[in-house]
Amino acid sequence: MNSIRPLDGIIVADFSRVLAGPLCTMTLADLGATVIKVERPGAGDDTRSWGPPFSATGSTYFESVNRNKQSVALDLGNPEDLVLARELALRADVLVENFKPGGMAKLGLGYAELTAENPGLVYASISGFGSTGGAHLPGYDFIVQALGGLMSITGEAGADPMKAGVALVDVLTAKDATIGVLAALAARNTSGAGAHIEVNLLSSLQGALANQAQAYLGAGKVATRMGNAHPSIVPYQLLACSDGSVAVACGNDGQFARLCAEVGEPQLSSDARFATNSARVANRELLIPLLEEALRADSGANWQARFTGVQVPAGKVAGIDEGIGYAQSLGLDPVIEVQNADGVVVGKQIRHPISWTPRLDAPSMAPPQLGEHTDAVRAWLGTPAEQDPVLARS
Repeated sequence: MNSIRPLDGIIVADFSRVLAGPLCTMTLADLGATVIKVERPGAGDDTRSWGPPFSATGSTYFESVNRNKQSVALDLGNPEDLVLARELALRADVLVENFKPGGMAKLGLGYAELTAENPGLVYASISGFGSTGGAHLPGYDFIVQALGGLMSITGEAGADPMKAGVALVDVLTAKDATIGVLAALAARNTSGAGAHIEVNLLSSLQGALANQAQAYLGAGKVATRMGNAHPSIVPYQLLACSDGSVAVACGNDGQFARLCAEVGEPQLSSDARFATNSARVANRELLIPLLEEALRADSGANWQARFTGVQVPAGKVAGIDEGIGYAQSLGLDPVIEVQNADGVVVGKQIRHPISWTPRLDAPSMAPPQLGEHTDAVRAWLGTPAEQDPVLARS
């Protein structure tokens, strides 16, 4: 079968660090772009030191979002290195940065300065709170989860607000930035002109609040913490069973009827208090104890199997290791092996999550060591672009 690299020939200058920017550029790299990551000499991306845990080759945090890139160590405070950074930006199709708003412009690497010479450049700026009133605010996922409302709806009712178990806002922002970059590249195919894409963590979070945000805007309803329960669907939560709990998600009345029959309480689905989803939402405090009483007759694993057998969505709470194993058991191939420059396998990572037909020819280069490609990139930048395009397509 034929294979493709959709972004083959696209050069990405990666001036970002930590998570949102690097995840965006890693996605572009997975799709075939040549990504050159600019790092501080001697220190590199902040996350190179974030650990434990560390793998045999470095910080697992850094490695999670930096595969398939080339690392060049440039001191942007050094005039000679700054000239090379500018040359990289002028040769790039895409530039991604997450400096404080205005920081790149102070270095002569702002959108206006670069597009005067490189009008096709797609320039993506990522910040915490935008480039207007919040430009001075540092952008940390944890703080945005607090200020943006996510923590207020995460956790048990009456307990402390809780952050998500991963830097979810950074991940969402990375995906929004990637969408913007890809759309701008598509538009460039017609217009020939690049664009300035601005993405901020707060806006990405609020865009992801979905039904919870619309409940406020459309009905004046401000959501609160409900633990694992759903504000608009019942039952849609963890339910206690003989050895812990099982997650159950009844998205319609038919699923609820099958659930009731499977737990040996078929009459519940015709009870006026529970017959419709709206009625179940109004009477959740009555329904949940009745279901949990029936569920105590069996284990979570058995209930998962039984419910799945009657097409009721259900599952035990799994650890990350179990979750990866489950995906493998379904044939989803969630894990790839990555190789160093010598072709030696040095680790495993979660693969690019989109499956393609024709098959995506995703590269599998391990995250770079700090400055690993500095000599090659410096040599390339010192050669007229029209004479040596090889590095850009390697």
